[in-house]
Parts: sequence; structure tokens; C-alpha cells
Amino acid sequence: MNASLPTAEALRAALAGLLDGLPPSQAARAVERLIANYRGDTPTGTPLLRDRSDVAAYAAYRMPATFEAVRSALDALAVAAPGWVPASHVDVGGGTGAAVWAAEATWEEEEGNGARTTTVLDWAEPALALGRELAAESPVPALRAVEWRRGRIGTGLSLPECDLVTVSYVLNELTDGDRGALVAEAARAGQAVVIVEPGTPDGYRRVIEARDVLIGAGLRVAAPCPHSGACPIEPGTDWCHFAARVSRSSLHRQVKGGSLAYEDEKFSYVAAVRFDAEPVRARVTRKPQTRKGQMLLDLCTETDGLRRETVTKRHGALYRAARDTSWGDAWPPHDARDHPPRSR
Repeated sequence: MNASLPTAEALRAALAGLLDGLPPSQAARAVERLIANYRGDTPTGTPLLRDRSDVAAYAAYRMPATFEAVRSALDALAVAAPGWVPASHVDVGGGTGAAVWAAEATWEEEEGNGARTTTVLDWAEPALALGRELAAESPVPALRAVEWRRGRIGTGLSLPECDLVTVSYVLNELTDGDRGALVAEAARAGQAVVIVEPGTPDGYRRVIEARDVLIGAGLRVAAPCPHSGACPIEPGTDWCHFAARVSRSSLHRQVKGGSLAYEDEKFSYVAAVRFDAEPVRARVTRKPQTRKGQMLLDLCTETDGLRRETVTKRHGALYRAARDTSWGDAWPPHDARDHPPRSR
């Protein structure tokens, strides 16, 4: 594999050969069964990925989406704390390792910074084995040095102290007690904790519950929220989530149908820290709406809660910036903060 490949491309290349020898129909059935289980409402006490064929099919299908969602969350943390680079990382429930690939894409190992020590903890040995296999094929030394450790996730879990703890697409698999214990332990162990869940009302609810635990443990929210106060969304009326663009493989198209080369992964997240960080003043919480001569931006703000801002052509550079702004971006852009738009 070419060592110059960006991390995302390297991951796609590593995943490409996973399904060699596995009939497409068998892979599709495995993915459909696993999706049904993961979307269920009943928490599990055992891993859902049973063997290598399960893991290979699900990794080929889901790992790119998890990678992009976690990378988006980590990128937001990196923007809030531009001088901080994690030297140690524990990924809880990491399975095949999408979050450690995302961390490497966010904070590429640079000469002189020292190697990052990374541990992936999961209860499914087949997932860990495949993650180890994928990492071994990576051109990135930090990924090849990851430790893959099996263990039960939940009450009684003890994590090593580290700079970064990630917990992605895990909380739905746990009982309420195990979920609370895991978040509390992550808050104790990590200088930064990033939790990612599906961008559904239930996923958002789990993120908000985790956010409360993190704040109660003394951490401050770095992203996506502009503050560490209560979420301004009235419970049951809406939910905060974002989207990451994901290239679709042939397996994606076989399982979901359609011919688009991409799909959008919807996710909710929180990144909280024990060190200095500067959250954005406001964040775009919906896809910006285009009207004739104006842009409508739905925002979560530092001091005014949820509001819509209208940016018109008369705002000049700010209007041009609004046209380039996407769902999830900070607002206003750093170079346009002296020209606030009107709100309504």
C-alpha cells in the first residue's frame, strides 16, 4: 500500500478486500440482520458480531460511516483546541477500530511529536481480530502499533488515564446502569472525552444524558455546543444531529438499493475536555436554506439559545461566506465576525 495515501483512502483500500470469497448475497444478509439488531430497543449483554464473516460484512458496510462521523466530531474538537494533540487514546467499544483511524486522520503523527499510544477495548474478539488485521495493513505506523484488548464494557470497567477517550456507537448496546458507569469512567480517565451516537432522537437523548454526566464530572463542552449550559432544545420537540458524507461501496448499494455514489451519515455527538478550549460562538444546526438574495441559517448560539439568522446580499463578504457554510459549521466564520447579520 502506498504510504502517501491519506488515512481515509488507506482505510477504504484496507476494507476493499474484506469480502473476497464471501458471496455478495451472504454479506448482504449478514448486514441486514446486524442492522436490525443494532437498531433494536433491547440492550444486549453479549456482542452482536459473532464471527469473522459477520465482522467482515458489517465492517465493510459500516466502518466508513463510523470513521466519517467520528472524524467530524474529532475535527470539531481539534478546532476548539488547536494547540492540543492527544498523546494517548483509549477507544471503548471500538470494534474494528474506526475511531483510531479517525484520530489518525485528525491528528496525523508528525516527526518529533512522539508516537501516540492507543488501545482499542471491545468485548467481541472477532471484531478486535479484524481491526488488528486492518491496522496491520495500514501505511501508518501509529495504527500498526495499536493494542487490541478484549473486555466487558460497562459497570466495573477500569480505564487507564489518557488524553483522549472515544465512545462511538456503543451506548445503545448497554443497559442504563452500564451506560452511566461507562460515561462516568470515561470522564474520570480522559482529559478529553468524545461520544458519538446515531443521529436519531434516541441517539441524541443518549448523548445529552452523557453530556450531563461529563459536565457533572467537571469537564467543559468543547463541541458541538457553544456552551456547557442546558441544551436549548425542548425535550421531545427536536433533536440535535449532524451529517457526514460517506462514499458508498457496492455492498452499500446492494443492501440499500439506489445508485448514488454517496450517502449522508447522521450522527449526534459531544466532545468535552478538562483543559482550555474555545467553543464556537454559534453552530449551524440545520442545512442552510437558500432564498433569493438571502441565506437562512438555523443556529445554536452561545448566549441566545436557538435562533435563525438571515444573511442578505447587502452583507457582502458575510453573504458569500454564508453561501459556503454547511450544516455543522461554526458561524460566523472567523474572518467575518466583525459584520454580524440581523436575526429574526
